[in-house]
Amino acid sequence: MVRCAAKLCLLSALAVSLLACSSDKKQAEENPNVFPSDYKNEILTTLTSSLDDPTNIRSAYITDPFIRPAGKEERYVVCVRSDSRNVARHYTGITDRIGYFYNGHLNQLVDATKEQCGNIAYKPFPELEKLCQAKKCD
Repeated sequence: MVRCAAKLCLLSALAVSLLACSSDKKQAEENPNVFPSDYKNEILTTLTSSLDDPTNIRSAYITDPFIRPAGKEERYVVCVRSDSRNVARHYTGITDRIGYFYNGHLNQLVDATKEQCGNIAYKPFPELEKLCQAKKCD
């Protein structure tokens, strides 16, 4: 009886050890900072569904992806600047947004502060200005 209990304890300890090793391996293989190669399309798709009126966007600019602190971690981010319309179809003024990427994919796109995106080098983003003309969204 004592031998069975000892074997059971040994098997339990072995199983726990193997589980710990496999979860460490999975975490080591997953890299949260994979370069977001399709970042423009992911931002366009997100803005199509999140803006009140995704038609006739003007003054659209975007940054190249860069690594920035995000909480206790570092992540690839992209800043997007544009002037879009609200539900009443009135322009709301220039808005900066910051997109956070995890494992190469857009995870979150939120309004940015001046500290996050204020002094960043933007480049024109004509794809955003033509977004709903090309996709014919309402």
